[in-house]
Amino acid sequence: MELVSEVTVELVKHSAADSDVLFAARVSTAGEKSLAAVGQDAERSTGLINFLMRDRHGSPFEHNSMTFFVSAPILVFREFHRHRVGWSYNEESGRYRELRPVFYVPGPDRKLVQEGRPGKYVFVEGDETQHKLVGEAMERSYRESYAAYQEMLAAGVAREVARAVLPVGLFSSMYATCNARSLMHFLSLRTRDDRGTVPSFPQREIEMVAEKMEALWAGLMPITHAAFNANGRVAP
Repeated sequence: MELVSEVTVELVKHSAADSDVLFAARVSTAGEKSLAAVGQDAERSTGLINFLMRDRHGSPFEHNSMTFFVSAPILVFREFHRHRVGWSYNEESGRYRELRPVFYVPGPDRKLVQEGRPGKYVFVEGDETQHKLVGEAMERSYRESYAAYQEMLAAGVAREVARAVLPVGLFSSMYATCNARSLMHFLSLRTRDDRGTVPSFPQREIEMVAEKMEALWAGLMPITHAAFNANGRVAP
């Protein structure tokens, strides 16, 4: 059994650049000449992307594509799949393969204690005793549940039935494809950032995924990413 505190995010393929936003936007005024106009004036291009972001002209940010490979605990995917518009997913299936014993345990920097009431609470650091308890309790539960899973498989029980004993701390993997507009909406909800004009309170585990996705996207579309930050991290 493997206990893991980190998530994995890889950019598998992409067709995404700031120029994709520009030619899509300029077709409004330049028609078929919009492609030829891309890249002619860097300052004007930056200004156009900022204008589109600020005034929430969103559709030009959809003419691109990024596919990510994500490996994370199932509890992350439960939240991830709430994002449906502009996203496509394919996840590994416990019906068709034997699931590997890789489980999530919080790292030492994960805040463990929730204080306050729903809608108005904060997370604070846990002490050494709480971290020890969490690690030991999770490992014990994982070992028991995976042993039960293996016992049923060995007895000939179908994988789709046996998997019911496995917890949401089990790691799964998926491919997720999106465009920049749908990714910005995801980031606005699943990251906590002082530049955001709308408060967000993501669970730390999905925020870990979001941070890695954002870093990869920022390298592909730096002007768009900067405009997103400059305009309150609100998806157009």
